[in-house]
Amino acid sequence: MKIGITCYPTYGGSGTVATALGLALAERGHEVHFITYDQPFRLPGFKERVFYHEVEMENYPLFEHPPYSLALAVALHDAAKKEALDVVHMHYAIPHATSAFLAREMLGGEGRLRIVTTLHGTDITLLGLHPSFHEITRFSILQSNGLSAVSGFLKDATVRDFSVPEHRIEVIPNFVDTDVWRPEPEPHRRSVLAPRGEKIVMHVSNFRAVKQVQFVVEIFAKISEVTPARLVLIGDGPERPRALQRADDLGLADQVLFLGKHVAVEELLCCANLFLLPSISESFGLAALEAMSCGVPVVASTAGGIPELVQDDVSGYLFPSDAIDEMAEAGIRILTDEDLERRLALGGRETTITRFDKEIIVPQYESLYKRVMSSE
Repeated sequence: MKIGITCYPTYGGSGTVATALGLALAERGHEVHFITYDQPFRLPGFKERVFYHEVEMENYPLFEHPPYSLALAVALHDAAKKEALDVVHMHYAIPHATSAFLAREMLGGEGRLRIVTTLHGTDITLLGLHPSFHEITRFSILQSNGLSAVSGFLKDATVRDFSVPEHRIEVIPNFVDTDVWRPEPEPHRRSVLAPRGEKIVMHVSNFRAVKQVQFVVEIFAKISEVTPARLVLIGDGPERPRALQRADDLGLADQVLFLGKHVAVEELLCCANLFLLPSISESFGLAALEAMSCGVPVVASTAGGIPELVQDDVSGYLFPSDAIDEMAEAGIRILTDEDLERRLALGGRETTITRFDKEIIVPQYESLYKRVMSSE
């Protein structure tokens, strides 16, 4: 198949999964065309059967904000026509699925371009709910030939809030390559992160308010009172200054290591003893899955789709998003009981291999593509 993929190319879960999906599809013999305003941050150099089309925008004085959705529609139209794409896979409903609909209309009778839209999260739970975007979001979803959501939680939210028929949406969860995300820390790297042999507590996110990174710091503060530990923060975003200030306020500056954005997070995550994710909202929780694949126990909130991957007393522990004391107590239990840490690490790794490995999930997308291509 010839498949076009559009995603947000910046640091974040949806772009990460879309890029990994494209690369996996290319490995399986498909021709993949990424169509975005910038090269996806996890898209490496040359890969066989992988192509990148940049969405170009001109800044005219007439436009206060460049009309990206229109430029994307033109780029999708041009790529579909020139490359004879069989299907375009839109990650996020708006504006991507909207632009794909426009591209299909522009093509008219030229070919039978099929649109698959994957719903990832805030396109449904936040942005799409805004009165300015609700109707166009619903329209774009319903105009797609195939629909998937990354969790049952997100499917239910879409059915409830956008009146989309339940049978139209297939749940295809996010995935990882368990051969890449594996529990094999490099000893030297671990000694750099924890030079005195401390336990390593880790958090990876886009540092937005819903991630509650200040709570991560407060949970760590309680853990560090009981056992020697270091907190490693990976990622960046608007809440970083507040999180670092909170660490200073609690006298933890020397115990908190902020590493910023990293492309090869798997090289660091496998060094951790505990992963924290106390989010207010998570449609899936990809960072938690990556931690599980690396054999790292997870203490997280019960928000959104997290309980669909993290199982209590199997791969970690779940609590309400404001339960700082309970999360800290669970973290202390894990870090002070090697047998418990080992059992949860093995449980998370086993869950990832048996339910969320790319060899299990990518064929589900291939089946979805084939169904929409064969439909009238």
